[in-house]
Amino acid sequence: MAVLEENGQIQIHTENIFPIIKKAVYSGHEVFLRELVSNGVDAISKRRMAAMAGDCQEGDEGTIQIRVDRTDKTLTISDNGIGMTADEVKRYINQVAFSSAEDFLEKYKQDSEAIIGHFGLGFYSSFMVSERVEIITLSARTDSTPVRWSCDGSPNYSLTEGERNHPGTDIVLHLLEDELEYLEPSRIKTLINTYCDFMAVPVQLEGETINKMNPPWRRSARELEDQDYIDLYHYLYPFQGDPLLWVHLNTDYPYSLQGILFFPKQTGRADWEKGEIKLYCNQVFVSDSIKEVVPRYLLPLRGVLDSPDIPLNVSRSALQTDRRVRSIGQFVSKKVADKLRDLKNDNPDHYAEIWDSVAPFVKIGAMEDEKFAEQVSELILFQTTADKNTSTDLLNGNDRSYTTISAYRERQANDNQKRVLYCTDEIAQAGALTLWKGQGAEVIFAETVLDSQFIPWLESKETELTFQRVDSELDASLQDDQPELSDQEGETKSESLRTLIKKALNNDKVTVQVQALKGGSEAPAALILLPEQMRRMNDIGALMEQRLPGLPDHHILLVNRQHPLVEALLSLESGSVVIADGASSPSHQLAVDLAQHLYDLARLAVGGLEPTELGGFQARATMLMSSLLQQGT
Repeated sequence: MAVLEENGQIQIHTENIFPIIKKAVYSGHEVFLRELVSNGVDAISKRRMAAMAGDCQEGDEGTIQIRVDRTDKTLTISDNGIGMTADEVKRYINQVAFSSAEDFLEKYKQDSEAIIGHFGLGFYSSFMVSERVEIITLSARTDSTPVRWSCDGSPNYSLTEGERNHPGTDIVLHLLEDELEYLEPSRIKTLINTYCDFMAVPVQLEGETINKMNPPWRRSARELEDQDYIDLYHYLYPFQGDPLLWVHLNTDYPYSLQGILFFPKQTGRADWEKGEIKLYCNQVFVSDSIKEVVPRYLLPLRGVLDSPDIPLNVSRSALQTDRRVRSIGQFVSKKVADKLRDLKNDNPDHYAEIWDSVAPFVKIGAMEDEKFAEQVSELILFQTTADKNTSTDLLNGNDRSYTTISAYRERQANDNQKRVLYCTDEIAQAGALTLWKGQGAEVIFAETVLDSQFIPWLESKETELTFQRVDSELDASLQDDQPELSDQEGETKSESLRTLIKKALNNDKVTVQVQALKGGSEAPAALILLPEQMRRMNDIGALMEQRLPGLPDHHILLVNRQHPLVEALLSLESGSVVIADGASSPSHQLAVDLAQHLYDLARLAVGGLEPTELGGFQARATMLMSSLLQQGT
């Protein structure tokens, strides 16, 4: 048999393809190890299938061996897979790989930053870290001869007989001087744990298996206990506590997709741009940025998606428009909705307990995805003032009651079923909230920044539905409709109060209303009211200017004439107040100061006092207390 010895030139047109590989294709050189180990796993799988077909001898259990030689500065990745003949080396290494590499780079040479670069050039990624690469291989087919292939990073190569006793392949990397970090065992272990941890084949370094293998997402959900999911979460995301819930994904048609997604406990601001879901391809880690694969509203979920059917060697823009990828995204969102629905039906109180953490995903998803909105329409909860002891359709969690909008409307009287009362700040709107609750009205809470967008969206979907904030306007049910008596000059108490307060404020932009509110002293003395549409326009303006919404210049001051403080104010203005010496004396200025203070307190309750106005408020309050003390001495 003739001795094999061949020197040749790889047939490519791009002379500088190796510099392109090194600089343009991969964002990080470290992925070469993933590519070479993946190739070894593929070779082991091919040998197993070929042996079953009787085309080659069956080997030992598949193993990837990594060896470090500090003296020679080499890193060797060995497998006991199917190996290659000389003809296969020529075909797979010299021709196919470089031809596809050239086409690949030519297609994206104007958009190198958009290349995802996963599994694009496989074996040739080794030249990113090597000055010379050798392949020593022996085919598992009968009567094969070992082959050695060598290339120094130019189109020139040599092909000779090699020395290898058992089928498989050694990839020997003669590392560049500035890439010697890959001779450190700790560095190798870190990379294997990152990229190859869940490969089905053992990866060994110095005789020690350093990958976990057996990914849980490749197993049936019936085989797993809750602790298996929790352990996986802790392994992938250390020091993050336990997940709230998880979704196990498994489908073979029309694409192959496995995975486990977790809802994390929200401990800070979620990443809605990049995300934290890890993308795998046949158990090989690819990326932790998959915003082209899953909908944006699911990006802050955590976990794993594993699919060989997601095209990786394309630009990101092409990935976003790929029909199969869009279908995968829709499948994932539907399974998330199904899981939430099952939890709400099977364990409603637990669902209520975790609602605040899952709410952003559900609300943003509903606003951005019409199909998802239909799937979660009855899963959206709001905290409510309804009594959980008297309403059987409430969900209870964390000592709070929750309701859906449809259940809320069913509990309302017929004439109020189109109106939803809501509160955005329990402290700032405490007066109005107390007033509504005192009359038996049910109020829901919408206290997040997201709700300022979500409520208008809900109204747009339900055209007959109207959301009314508790401090926007008061209807007749909150007013005491007893008629007022007029004084000798034909003026009622309300008219006298309105005149006094308008004079005290001296501000035509403030509309003063005087009414008798039910609830007596428990009802607030004064409220700032802002019509719903005006308030929303104010909130939108603040959002566009990236500031907190303040109190607009035009607003309503509602004064409760039945409150003891207001009644005392009117008595003081009429001059009937009793001074310390027993004489009756008019105290007009004091009444004016008290009226201004009443307005200041109403503004303060809704955050309507700007920081620059707090000093003036403090000065006026001090002067008022001084006047009251002087009146009392």
